Amino acid sequence: MKFLDQAKIFIKAGNGGSGSASFRREKFVEFGGPDGGDGGDGGSIIIESDRNLNTLIDFRYSQHFKAQHGQSGSKKNKTGGRGKDLVLKVPVGTQIYEEDNNTLIYDFLKNKEKFLLAAGGKGGLGNVRFKSSTNRAPKKKTNGKIGEEFWIWLQLKVIADIGIIGLPNAGKSSLLSALTRARPKIANYPFTTINPNLGVCYIKDKEIILADIPGLVEGAHKGVGLGDKFLRHVERCKILLHMIDVTEEDLVGNYKKIRSELLAYDKNLYKKKEIIVLNKSDIIEKDQLENKLKKFKNRIKNRYNLISTYNKTDLDSLKKSLIKYASK
Repeated sequence: MKFLDQAKIFIKAGNGGSGSASFRREKFVEFGGPDGGDGGDGGSIIIESDRNLNTLIDFRYSQHFKAQHGQSGSKKNKTGGRGKDLVLKVPVGTQIYEEDNNTLIYDFLKNKEKFLLAAGGKGGLGNVRFKSSTNRAPKKKTNGKIGEEFWIWLQLKVIADIGIIGLPNAGKSSLLSALTRARPKIANYPFTTINPNLGVCYIKDKEIILADIPGLVEGAHKGVGLGDKFLRHVERCKILLHMIDVTEEDLVGNYKKIRSELLAYDKNLYKKKEIIVLNKSDIIEKDQLENKLKKFKNRIKNRYNLISTYNKTDLDSLKKSLIKYASK
């Protein structure tokens, strides 16, 4: 399924039905009083979150959504039928913004949350409502109110326990594939992944959701390489798993490059708990590897996990780290 994390749509709640102006017409009742019923209320637009969805792609092809109008009232004081509500389902993590794409209306953080976005118009009043001691046969009735209508933006921010970040081609998608049943596209060239991929890792009786975030480059916080779009999905992750290709020349520089982008984009991202993973230990000579690890330890004091996603070396040790951090 194609991934889409932003969509602009138009919503229109139903109009209220008109009230009725009618009078009783019965045998032997020459001057029946008013009996016009009220109009029915228009249907509303309701947004509901669904954890089984992970994309906004359905809103790319359909951009106009309208709820049913209320029915008009009728004689014998019958109220018109209420318009049917329209329920639109979105992934958990979806945010609703006004047309300016800046003013937040609602944020879906849990499954099956419902939000009344646009209220249907109230039904009009029938002439029976206007009967009084001075006006026994009113002809007055009112039209229904117009339902709310406006443009909105839907933005999806992936919600996961652990977000896998790093430079392009560090092995992020390979790790997701090795730890979960997810099967993202994997190839030996940068930017193979251009959209976030989700997978579930089962460790003992724990369920951990992993998000493979597309590779970040220098200047990502300014939008270079669509970096600002990718960083948006990191905001909801509880923990960051920072993957580094151990075969690269400057491990420390590559590590700090990503850390700088996080800080420049949002200080809260920079402060998130981090698991450092050095990958591709299977394709580097032992002496060269030991030398690189020594230099990395001297400059970066945080603990790290050394793995190979190719031959699955030390993945069990990494899983223990994941469960340790995710359980906190």
